[in-house]
Amino acid sequence: MIENHFKEYQLSEEILKALSSLSYVHPTEVQKQVIPIALRKKDVVVKSQTGSGKTAAFGIPICELIDWEENKPQVLILTPTRELAAQIKQDITNIGRFKRIKAAAVYGKQPFEKQRIELKQKTHVVVGTPGRVLDHIEKGTFVVDKLDYLIIDEADEMLDMGFIEQVEAIIEKLPSERVSMLFSATLPEDIENLCNKYMKEPEKIEVEATGLTTDKIDHYTIVTKDQNKLSLLKDLTIVENPDSCIIFCNTKERVDLLIDELNVLNYPCDKLHGGMYQEDRFDVMDDFKRGEFRYLVATDVAARGIDIDSISLVINYDIPLKKESYVHRTGRTGRAGKSGKAITFVTPFEDRFLADIEEYIGFEIPKLDIPSKELVETRKATFEQKINEEPTIKEDKGAELNKDIMKLYFNGGKKKKLRALDFVGTIAKIPGVTADDIGIISIQDQASYVDILNGKGQLVLGALKHTTIKGKQLKVHIARK
Repeated sequence: MIENHFKEYQLSEEILKALSSLSYVHPTEVQKQVIPIALRKKDVVVKSQTGSGKTAAFGIPICELIDWEENKPQVLILTPTRELAAQIKQDITNIGRFKRIKAAAVYGKQPFEKQRIELKQKTHVVVGTPGRVLDHIEKGTFVVDKLDYLIIDEADEMLDMGFIEQVEAIIEKLPSERVSMLFSATLPEDIENLCNKYMKEPEKIEVEATGLTTDKIDHYTIVTKDQNKLSLLKDLTIVENPDSCIIFCNTKERVDLLIDELNVLNYPCDKLHGGMYQEDRFDVMDDFKRGEFRYLVATDVAARGIDIDSISLVINYDIPLKKESYVHRTGRTGRAGKSGKAITFVTPFEDRFLADIEEYIGFEIPKLDIPSKELVETRKATFEQKINEEPTIKEDKGAELNKDIMKLYFNGGKKKKLRALDFVGTIAKIPGVTADDIGIISIQDQASYVDILNGKGQLVLGALKHTTIKGKQLKVHIARK
């Protein structure tokens, strides 16, 4: 087994086992600094670049500290976007898999009632966007009296999206005796004020290589007229020939127009913007992460919450109108220690936007020449070969962890007075199975779901077809995804 350097934090065997399955071996700089402070239950403010491993920096200590026996939520994680909420929920579930940590994600554009039912179950961690979280608290469907930990992720984006008032309204309703952690790529004055007002002598951590953007990214601009952008994009993608690329536009209309053009040219591509149904957005994200297609055309909705460590190129087809957006967009590449490239198209009338960005990031972005026709011609064959190749599908980072897990469905729940202990007691008596082989248990009114770990799923399934639970013969089968 690979030596795991997370052992120095005195983490439980369950957490270390999950981290090993997730191939977490060496803590990143932000994890080295945050984990010991969080384990001491101290407030902390962290200024750290996107892609630096922040989610695990708070996820690991949170999963370690959670009291599994407590049924009410103990942790609230606030995020600016639905995509990020869903991603963090999955990360927390993976890290806490062997401790049976149950996380729920709540956000808009999803049925409130479905979330209400989930929050009625035993839930350790709630991850959500401010508006929907506040809605649940005010309606009494999210009980906060046992909340011990508040985490505000991407705080500067919360501010930029106008969520700070909702965040403050949520904080006012939480127990005053709690641990608070705030993570942000930048710390504008309003965020500093929030920290001063609601946190108790927080330790401040700053993890940055140089300025606001990582030194793993090469930045360039190309001056072009708006009507020439499509032609330039075609030539640039032929020359760069990236394995994975995000092309950012400023509006969803622009995204729709560009994706139509790229589809005509047979680019392996898809789109992402706020005008799409949420489930469609999740599907596109998942397909892009797996490498089903190479080119994602997106608005700033994709500048947060995409945790992909192999995006080699970001193209700002439209220069971002907000300087902060430049940092978040380009931060999609150069992640997890890999290098990347960011190229921004600038029209002759956009000098002031470029000047704002350069002042903000602290350096002048070098200019790149438009690719010559000769260079484009010499690279065209290689480009066409790559876009016509069958994609190499990547495994999700939790695939190794989850491959030995089977989720079982039972046709009985709270209405039949079934409890988690009833399932644990019955399953742990099966020869060859122990309580350590039982994962997250979710009991609803009419149904229950139990994760069986360590490849014991078929064994448990076979045994339970002829076994009663609390004197009741339940139908049991593999849960449908």
